[in-house]
Amino acid sequence: MITVKEALNHILGSISLLGLEKTDILSALGRVIGEDIHAPRDIPPRDNSAMDGYALKSEDTAGAGAENPVILNVIEDIPAGYAPKKTVGLGEAARIMTGAPVPDGADAVVMVEETGSDGNSVRIYAQAAKSQNIRYAGEDVRKEDLVIRAGTLLRPAETGMLSALGRSFVKVYQKPLVALIATGDELVDIDRAASPGKIVSSNSYSLAAQVMECGGIPLQLGIAKDNMDDLTEKFRDAMRADIIVSSAGVSVGDYDFVKDVMEDMGIGIEFWQVAQRPGKPTTFGTREGKPVFGLPGNPVSSMITFEQYVRPAILKMTGHENIFRRIIRAKLTEDIKKKKGLRYFIRARVKSQGKEFVAETTGEQGSGILKSMVLANGIIVIPEDADFVKAGSEVTVQLLDNSQDFTKDPEYLND
Repeated sequence: MITVKEALNHILGSISLLGLEKTDILSALGRVIGEDIHAPRDIPPRDNSAMDGYALKSEDTAGAGAENPVILNVIEDIPAGYAPKKTVGLGEAARIMTGAPVPDGADAVVMVEETGSDGNSVRIYAQAAKSQNIRYAGEDVRKEDLVIRAGTLLRPAETGMLSALGRSFVKVYQKPLVALIATGDELVDIDRAASPGKIVSSNSYSLAAQVMECGGIPLQLGIAKDNMDDLTEKFRDAMRADIIVSSAGVSVGDYDFVKDVMEDMGIGIEFWQVAQRPGKPTTFGTREGKPVFGLPGNPVSSMITFEQYVRPAILKMTGHENIFRRIIRAKLTEDIKKKKGLRYFIRARVKSQGKEFVAETTGEQGSGILKSMVLANGIIVIPEDADFVKAGSEVTVQLLDNSQDFTKDPEYLND
């Protein structure tokens, strides 16, 4: 039996990056780009106005004020999307819209609120500084700049930049195909009523959802019976995927055949027990570089072991640098007793309390209590050497979602 840290080292040390594929920039959102993006042109491509107003020579506005406006001759209108046709000289101005190119000769723009129109002339009520309200060519990005580096996670901001650069398609790391096998004679699919002695295979769906959440494509291969032939057939079918994940059949019972099937198929098993609770009977191996996970069958054990091992493997495979959940420190609301020698993963509800976090368990922690995961937004991690943690102690919590990054109120408005 190995430690959680040793298990992670085995797994992540065997993971290789997938190849690249070309996709449109909206489909690339949330994925990792596999190429450097250089700017083919300046952005903006030419000096333009940051305001609706009048483009003029700043020296013409010297001494202008509410009681002493400067009057200039308006020589043309420049709507957004149109190029100026005239050069602004002394005593002249051009009416200009936001985003429109600044005409030659002008070195400032006075916003329309500080002007008064009078037919072919304009009254300027405020003195303008040189460069005022002008966005200069290349102010955002200069031609040949490295704008987005390979390995960057594409967010909406990167999507906008790619469109501004004229890139409708980019190369990103492929999504892994993750084969999912549920095992057990007692299992039935979701659309079949559970008869006596049968249970719905919830793992088939919770694991598929976990795969999708971290960017993989689930390949559900159905339920394998507790016999070597059926399991072997399912594993052979699974070999077309990038990752194989089975649930149940990895313990030491008379009908737990997953480990045997893996060995028979030439999958090199690196470990088959981890010093943790839940999830002790977890198996991992590889075949020709393909990672194969044998997860426990209990619903909570299956989800916890996926979270700790399969999720970071998928993220590493798809080019992510940050592959682990956010970790916080929180005050425990109750005593926790545990067995020494095992790392515990305890489902918890984390709440912010002022500038601190508090964590309370979600109740009964049995590995078959799926509700404990439904109620959880975090996992309290208790190390191997502890046997008792007192209420009020600070504990490590692995956040399962970003709910703690959001609040109900816009708190910045209270500053």
